[in-house]
Amino acid sequence: MTGIQTTEAGILPFSDTQAHVELTEAYAAHNYHPLRVVLSSGEGAWVTDVEGRRYLDCLAGYSALNFGHSHPRLVARATEQLTRLTLTSRAFYNDQLGPFARDLAALTGKELILPMNSGAEAVETAIKVARKWAYLVKGVPESQATIVAMEGNFHGRTTTIVSFSNDAAATAHYAPYTPGFRLVPYGDLEALAAAVDETTAAVLLEPVQGEAGVIVPPEGYLQGVRALCNSSGVLMMADEIQSGLARTGRTFACDHEDVVPDVYILGKALGGGLYPVSAIAADGDVLSVITPGTHGSTFGGNPLAAAIGREVVAMLETGEFQERAATLGARLDAGLGALIGQGIDTVRTRGLWAGVDISPDLATGRHVCEQLLDLGILAKEAHGQTVRLAPPLVASEEDVDLLVGAFAEICSG
Repeated sequence: MTGIQTTEAGILPFSDTQAHVELTEAYAAHNYHPLRVVLSSGEGAWVTDVEGRRYLDCLAGYSALNFGHSHPRLVARATEQLTRLTLTSRAFYNDQLGPFARDLAALTGKELILPMNSGAEAVETAIKVARKWAYLVKGVPESQATIVAMEGNFHGRTTTIVSFSNDAAATAHYAPYTPGFRLVPYGDLEALAAAVDETTAAVLLEPVQGEAGVIVPPEGYLQGVRALCNSSGVLMMADEIQSGLARTGRTFACDHEDVVPDVYILGKALGGGLYPVSAIAADGDVLSVITPGTHGSTFGGNPLAAAIGREVVAMLETGEFQERAATLGARLDAGLGALIGQGIDTVRTRGLWAGVDISPDLATGRHVCEQLLDLGILAKEAHGQTVRLAPPLVASEEDVDLLVGAFAEICSG
């Protein structure tokens, strides 16, 4: 398989990019197509590769690293908890889950939280809760509950979740698909209203569609969804896994329209970039349908996760990161907006989160990301011509200017 080179002692030369790439390609399944850079350390908004080159991280783990790499406050809290207790399972109480649940409930304005690990697990949890609520509370006949989701969605890659994706790469050859979902165009209130009926348990949506290319809905759309759910007796479930926790300049992207969903779905930044932490948050009239033995997770709500998550919540309570996202996002929007018509067709921003549509005359999104890599910038393409940008919220104004300058250099040829 190979060509992988080692020293005489059989040890991989860890400063050798090619050796790491070959080793990964030889032994790890090829479910990703990474850019050719091997990262070994990070601090703040910057990372360093195995050969000592530094890069501005403008992907931030798909918003998992909102607080940057190795944030000292989060590292200190995690280190402290690592020396005390990391896992008990939910067969027992632990001294970290209660305070975390209380503080996250306060941040979301909800009565209860249900902790999980990955974002996809949180989405699966929300789906289960919505269906059970439909049967026990709304009175939908058993096995008939439906959930309305949006075209262009990305909620994870489990079998159930890909069943309501319209991305061919995510769905091909994974049939039979889980029934019970209806898809409507994102941003189209009339289509949504037509899809909701007496069997509908919930409307599931991203307040900003991240994987689709940072698609911001039309103004008033989220309010319209909220009103429709109210009038139809349907749960509004907001997947804020990427958009939440300060990324868009507000604590939650729903806050931009003063909308409160029935269920918040959270993940990524909730773990501070250190550990997988996710949760859903809802009031008791929704989450009370979950009873002992009906849902669970060995690691969900473990002491280490809860300690980190609680520290994240405490950092968000100051408003500092929300303000930084809004200020830096405005700077990024202005800088990239000046390049429209010069190789960039469209720029969409919400806080420090941008989707940049590259003109086909310039290059593909992938090629632009490769050029950005050469200029010391890490970014990721989406759906061919779009480059997604989500720098850590600890980035500086100079970092944002560096990013804009890199785009300007690429656009100038």
